[in-house]
Amino acid sequence: MSLPSLPSLPATLTPALSGRDAIADAIYRCVESFDRCDVDLCKSAFTSDAIFDLNGNAMEGIQAIIDQCFASVSKMDTTHHITGIRINILDDSKAQATCSALAQHFTSGEGLKGDGVPILVGSVYWIDFTKDSEDGLWKIKKLILKSHWAQGDWGVFSK
Repeated sequence: MSLPSLPSLPATLTPALSGRDAIADAIYRCVESFDRCDVDLCKSAFTSDAIFDLNGNAMEGIQAIIDQCFASVSKMDTTHHITGIRINILDDSKAQATCSALAQHFTSGEGLKGDGVPILVGSVYWIDFTKDSEDGLWKIKKLILKSHWAQGDWGVFSK
């Protein structure tokens, strides 16, 4: 059973976010883009030369991130929940953050059936940010995602 997608909010919100909220929003744009299969929102969350290290598998550049991760995960029935965000603002254009995440993944079309086999993954993120001088958005320069545990079937990623 496939449901129509809900619209996404724009990358730049009004009124403009400031400080820690604007930095946290880059994380939210990232995970929401995967959950909503919104490639433009994904591109707004990362710098063009971003590095995404997913459990030791490093993807370099936004196109590699889209091709090697976003393209498959965004097609799944998935939700990512972020909590415990801690932000360290280094200067006007650089920041760091850590947070915890729970991500539930089902094969596409299986999420609402009630009998599909999912995988629930608990992870921690380490993120370096930079503020984009063109659009003013904080963006992820480097994301290191380390999964600590999983419950379910890793096979959902290969279906």
